[in-house]
Amino acid sequence: MNYTELFDSIQSYTENNFPAFTLADSSTDTTTEQINRFIQQAEQRIYNTVQFPSIRKNVKGVVSSGNKYLACPSDFLAVYSMAIISGVVGGDLDTGTYEYLLNKDVNYIRQAYPQPDDTGLPKYYALFGPAISGSTITNELTFILGPTPDANYNVELHYYYYPQSIVTSGTSWLGDNFDTVLLYGSLVEAYTYMKGEQDVMAFYEAKYKEALGLAKRLGDGMERQDAYRSGQYRQPVT
Repeated sequence: MNYTELFDSIQSYTENNFPAFTLADSSTDTTTEQINRFIQQAEQRIYNTVQFPSIRKNVKGVVSSGNKYLACPSDFLAVYSMAIISGVVGGDLDTGTYEYLLNKDVNYIRQAYPQPDDTGLPKYYALFGPAISGSTITNELTFILGPTPDANYNVELHYYYYPQSIVTSGTSWLGDNFDTVLLYGSLVEAYTYMKGEQDVMAFYEAKYKEALGLAKRLGDGMERQDAYRSGQYRQPVT
């Protein structure tokens, strides 16, 4: 299901074209803005309920010698894994050795490595909070590493993020592979906005939960059966 099909289906199922109207500040909430909002709210709910591989991203960067802080990507939500790549030859990362860091609290790293000259190959990381530049607090998070890097190291970060919305791209992995959960999630948001009849709302909620259960079976079950990391959520599949 692409964006146009989803847009039309929301109007058809709810029997509502969601006409534009003027807000108190004289701005206009258009039909497209209203329906896009329903879709994006549904996407956010789904992505925070099911850990599809499609919401994971991989980036590489460099940690600098003597600097224990590392900026998070702008679209970062949560860590899946972080690895230091040591012993790289000729800039070819495939020649290096991956050393996966363990997630700890900031206070653990501060206690274990209290001095700036406590340096070495980093073993641990923690989310440190927003970066501060002068008096400006940015919206982006940073990592703190322990111990402080004793050299420049390549780093690979595997993390969760929100994929580009179907309202922007026109298509999405979710729309192509699990359109039922996206459709009924959007209908729940739309009908909530409409303050619709309780029995119809209950029907949409039930259909959404049914589709979400199937999505979790795929994302948190079938795609995790041979997962190496026992710490990640895994739903039994029968």
